[in-house]
Amino acid sequence: MGKNRRNIRKLNHHMHDDTKKIPKTLLKIVLILLILFLIVMIFNIFHNWYTYHSITEQYLASLNSVENTTTSENSSTLENTDTDTTFNLTAIGDIMCHNTQYIDAYNSDTGEYDFSYVFDDIAYYIKNSNITIANLETTFAGKDKGYSNYPRFNTPDTLAYNLKKLGVDVISTAGNHSLDYGFDGLSRTIDILNSADISHVGTYKTQEERNTILFKYVKGIKIAFLNYAYGTNGIKIPGDKTFCINLIDKDVIKSDIESAKSQNADIIVASLHWGTEYSTIPNDSQNELADFLFQNGVNIILGTHPHVLQKMEKRTVTLEDGSTQDGFIIYSLGNFISDQNAANTRSSIILNLQITKHTDNTITIDAVDYIPIYMYKNSSATTKKMKLLDIKKVISLYEQSIDTSIGESMYTTLQKELNTISKILNAN
Repeated sequence: MGKNRRNIRKLNHHMHDDTKKIPKTLLKIVLILLILFLIVMIFNIFHNWYTYHSITEQYLASLNSVENTTTSENSSTLENTDTDTTFNLTAIGDIMCHNTQYIDAYNSDTGEYDFSYVFDDIAYYIKNSNITIANLETTFAGKDKGYSNYPRFNTPDTLAYNLKKLGVDVISTAGNHSLDYGFDGLSRTIDILNSADISHVGTYKTQEERNTILFKYVKGIKIAFLNYAYGTNGIKIPGDKTFCINLIDKDVIKSDIESAKSQNADIIVASLHWGTEYSTIPNDSQNELADFLFQNGVNIILGTHPHVLQKMEKRTVTLEDGSTQDGFIIYSLGNFISDQNAANTRSSIILNLQITKHTDNTITIDAVDYIPIYMYKNSSATTKKMKLLDIKKVISLYEQSIDTSIGESMYTTLQKELNTISKILNAN
């Protein structure tokens, strides 16, 4: 019996020793885990700091690179370069927005507008140009005014941002619809274009802005942009704000050309809102004014307003001092986007000019080409019906049976439109 009690005491003693050892073991494990955790934390902190530091250095380097490039571009206009400089200028026609267009662009789930899908098939040509100019045939007067189409156009602001994303750099804004919503609508349109980071010419909020020539630099070449319109659909220009829109006036135009020259413009591009609507033939007024512009030093004339294409031509212009220079004119670029249905209003072009500034400071227009486009409306679709088509590409895909979704009827239409475009542009 005594022996059993001794064994029990001995067993209890061992159990007591074991219970003391367990907490010590757990403590060691916890300490090890804590040390490992701290090591991981320190490593992560160092890694994040290093990554942030590297990204910051790269970002600052990119800023310096952009700054240096910009400085180089601007400074290169002040002195002759050792080599010729060539760039591409792209021009597109009237940007219209009928109610069918903004209804098509509306997303009922989000309550927002998005026109970007319209440009998917042709965006490549514009994004890859050095500079692109378009003509605005609507206003961004604001949602509170109510969106509308003819005879008073007011379009959702989103279109401006979609155009910027497309690659539009400059928009001419002087047109017969500029004052559809008065000076307030004109001013807000300018504000939206500024917000979208699109340069604009032709309408102004102040006299100071009106007196400032719009210049854009491309590869160091200084391009001046001018814009004038024949009228405002009978809407009276406010008497104290006559500066707000450029109307066609030879004295004013000549003064602006001289101002551009005095500021060392390499090239002068003039956009004219003129001509007879729906006529594919330039009228006498267009022909006479074109001669006036060329003789006073304009290099390129881009016509808008007729809503259909008119002919284009390259000229050798003799100036007053007897010197000559290259000149180019397209009397009307037609509609870029719209939902008009009159003959020739749905077909247009993306115009491309290859221009060179030579080491002697002369300017040559080396090549002229264009992409025929068509404003397609898919009546069988429930949403996103509107789409700009690259006519030649769509015809080719159809003929190869790669994409026949347009159907035989539209295929035939596109063939006819392609033939018409060629005839109009190359008319004598």
